[in-house]
Amino acid sequence: MIDDPLYHDGMRRLQDVRDTRAIADRLAQVTVRTAFTDEDRAFIESRPMFFVATADERGRPDCSYKGGLPGFVRVVDDRTIAFPDYDGNGMYRSWGNVVVNPHVGLLFPDFERPRRLRVNGTASISADDPLRADFPGSVFVVRVTATRIFPNCPRYLHRMQLVEPSVYSPRPDYEPPVPAWKTFEAFRDALPARDRIDDATR
Repeated sequence: MIDDPLYHDGMRRLQDVRDTRAIADRLAQVTVRTAFTDEDRAFIESRPMFFVATADERGRPDCSYKGGLPGFVRVVDDRTIAFPDYDGNGMYRSWGNVVVNPHVGLLFPDFERPRRLRVNGTASISADDPLRADFPGSVFVVRVTATRIFPNCPRYLHRMQLVEPSVYSPRPDYEPPVPAWKTFEAFRDALPARDRIDDATR
């Protein structure tokens, strides 16, 4: 069992205002779990993207989109998922938050057949994770140990279709193009040496 309750006082107050305490408790009994099912695994590993919420040491939140080719998030055991951190803008807002506060919330949506799955847990980030070799283009590997896994009502998900994967998504035997912003004059002199492009090669 999870040591901390699913609902805190603020949640309970709003449940009582709307008379939803009973259904909230029933949802907790029926849908909330602490281990991934085979169906969860198949769903998560089919997703080309997810959203992650993090917070710093003072509780100030941040939310980020993470994308890749289907399979870039892997369920490694019944409590753990792992996924690569790819080259980004270098701000490290999400994973920097994880360094000081490991609590995270992930949302995996399917916009084509409306469905969504939430995963709450604690995260860690490592450049030395043995799975890094399995993720071409990865800088770090993030592992999340799930404390709660539960579906979310999909009724307000708009139906959308994936037209094509991003050309920047890493994959085996593929060199993604240089993102345009790395060529902008405003940023070029601040880039790490590995990202600087000589005028002669532009």
